[in-house]
Amino acid sequence: MTEHFGSCLCGTVSFKVKGEFDSFYLCHCQHCQKDTGAAYAANLFSRTAKLVWHSGAHAVTSFTLPGTRHNKSFCQLCGSALPSSHTSGLLVVPAGCLDTEISLSPTAHIFSNSNAAWDKELEKVPMFEGLSD
Repeated sequence: MTEHFGSCLCGTVSFKVKGEFDSFYLCHCQHCQKDTGAAYAANLFSRTAKLVWHSGAHAVTSFTLPGTRHNKSFCQLCGSALPSSHTSGLLVVPAGCLDTEISLSPTAHIFSNSNAAWDKELEKVPMFEGLSD
């Protein structure tokens, strides 16, 4: 059985995901833009994998946007996005919170009609290995 390990930025929360991911979506909806502060959210989805909290479960909180299915779990101390289990049985894992490599490539961009205006032709923007002055 496949296992993936992850944690939050401050290290308070750590977890394991036991099982396979079904899909990997890059979501460009406005809700995901707001809760990530980025052009899109990169989330892995599974209906069969199990989430096991190793440490810091007390520091995990969730927010569901009223009137929607949009939900985000995060560390109360550092704000890092963390996995969330939905009542439908769906496990959603932000790809960036994993400490182990995943072999699954993104399945699709979704809600692309909501792309940020500046999220165009990014391959033409200069790249640096670190922060440049």
